[in-house]
Amino acid sequence: MFGADLAQLAPPTEYGTVADLLRLLLVPAFGYAAYRDVRTRRVDGRLWAPLVLLGLVALLLDFSRVGVNSFSGERLVVRTGVSLGLVGSLGYLFWRLGAFGGADAKAIMTLSLCFPVYPSYTLPFGTVPDHRAPLGVFSLTILTNTVLAGLAYPLVLAAGNAARGRFALPMFVGRPVRVGAIARTYGRLLETPDGLTRGGLDLDTLRMYLRWRGTTLSAVRAAPDEFRDPDSVPAPEARGEPTSGSVAEGDPVTDGGVPAPDADPDAPDGASPPPLVPTTDTSATPAVRRVDEWGAAAFLDDVGYAYGATAADLRAALELLADADRERVWVSPGIPFVVPMFAGLVVSLVLGDVLFLLLGSG
Repeated sequence: MFGADLAQLAPPTEYGTVADLLRLLLVPAFGYAAYRDVRTRRVDGRLWAPLVLLGLVALLLDFSRVGVNSFSGERLVVRTGVSLGLVGSLGYLFWRLGAFGGADAKAIMTLSLCFPVYPSYTLPFGTVPDHRAPLGVFSLTILTNTVLAGLAYPLVLAAGNAARGRFALPMFVGRPVRVGAIARTYGRLLETPDGLTRGGLDLDTLRMYLRWRGTTLSAVRAAPDEFRDPDSVPAPEARGEPTSGSVAEGDPVTDGGVPAPDADPDAPDGASPPPLVPTTDTSATPAVRRVDEWGAAAFLDDVGYAYGATAADLRAALELLADADRERVWVSPGIPFVVPMFAGLVVSLVLGDVLFLLLGSG
């Protein structure tokens, strides 16, 4: 295949060409991105520019070895065009459609530049990757393996729930989380007061709301009627900064705003901090429609956008979480796309195209 063609045109190093060795730097970079995405659901945007530069350097090294006008050079041009035009464009398109986050799209576009063709690494036991798809576009192989890794996630989640005796309809897409840990958990609610749902509130939106009101979830649960009153919404000058909803923004929080060390969401409930008293002084509060329970519409009018949530979504989530008798709720942790992408990258480098292998054509 084409990766091997490149290796034959110039003497490689002991383990691969210089360009291919440079590309290996993407492995720790994507590993770090996956770790940060799991821990914070955020990836530092400064990560991608050096990787793009690395990809350009590696590509220039490839062209300098094979020449643009040679047969191998022409194949390199074609496959680079397919990688950027197809794989890179898919990342951008899915971001525009809202299916991917910005980091996911940048990761895919970076891979399309850095791995347009199969690399080749000579190891003591042989050359990897071994199983190569006929098209020869390595970024497409990484994307295919990424999708397969993502499809395996529900099975892993269900197995974990089954091992803990959690048998319920959402066991393939979620897990039960203590209400006391919700405000420091990433994911999306799978419940409303009316039952299970696939489109519950993103918990980043909940954190934005609690910070905007300057309160905690424990305070809301302690006095839900006071918070339902739209006149309890703080005056504009008294409202907090909603941030982007990340747990990591500002002090570590328990139940929405009380500093506390990190804790396991599945751990037993500990002592709760004293709830903060909601703002009820309405002398400086602008008139708010009485139908705006929880001040949900006022919040969205103020922040403009909160991960696609509507006022009805926020009210339903608050009603659910304000139920003092409810100890746990089902939450879909989701899976940051960079995580299966990192797995897809590693598997692709070691094994090659898994789908091609499974189809028995390798």
